[in-house]
Amino acid sequence: MTPKWRELADRLAARIRNGEYAPGQQLPHIRDLVEAGEGSKSTVHAAYKALEAEGLVTSSRGHGTVVRSPSPLKRLGISRYDKVKWRDGDEVAFIADRVASGRGYRRGEQTQTISQIEASATVAAGLGVPVGTIVYARARLVKEGDQPTHTLTSYYRPEHVEGTRLVDPTPGPAGRGGGYRVLYDAGYEIDHMREALFARSPTPDEGKLLQLPAGEPVVELHRTTYTADDTVVEFAIGIHAASRFAWEYDFQVPDSAKDGD
Repeated sequence: MTPKWRELADRLAARIRNGEYAPGQQLPHIRDLVEAGEGSKSTVHAAYKALEAEGLVTSSRGHGTVVRSPSPLKRLGISRYDKVKWRDGDEVAFIADRVASGRGYRRGEQTQTISQIEASATVAAGLGVPVGTIVYARARLVKEGDQPTHTLTSYYRPEHVEGTRLVDPTPGPAGRGGGYRVLYDAGYEIDHMREALFARSPTPDEGKLLQLPAGEPVVELHRTTYTADDTVVEFAIGIHAASRFAWEYDFQVPDSAKDGD
């Protein structure tokens, strides 16, 4: 005999797949299903845990059980930084990811906080300045609808960004083309960058901010951006909910033997 929790999970899964419960929509509270005669509290809880294990929903304290997007966002690699997007257009990097994923963007889905801080050892090494140097921190929280996807904090030397929109606390991208266009207009055209990625468990604050279900890891990104003369004009740290992105890289395969001829 099929357990009652499994029967309930299957019914709810069918309603999710046929669109009755849309991505981002919260499922009924457990007590509501209990009162509706769908089973005991333990039965409904077990059904919700099964849906979570199957990747159909996410559950977090204070936010309930929410239907997941049908597929993670593409997080483009090299192509998200194409100069045509931000220098000649207004497509900043994370919006390029949305476009590639067939998803939209609404103003207000990126917030930001601007502050001056003393550079930590990690930030100092990234920017190439002594520990404790005063730098600008531009911290953003990015959402898709009501669901946070990631945070990104960019650090800058004051002499590169003082008086620009990169230190303007207005929510949203830093104008047409975003931060790289601002640097370009200030005389700092980006030329190359380095990205390092690693997965880890989130801190309690990160789990709360990103509304992560229990046990979900994060992917931490360190991005260093250079001009053609190797001047570092941005060092950034991003914290990404692991299940909400699919990382994609498309690049030319190097042949160092041929290059050395």
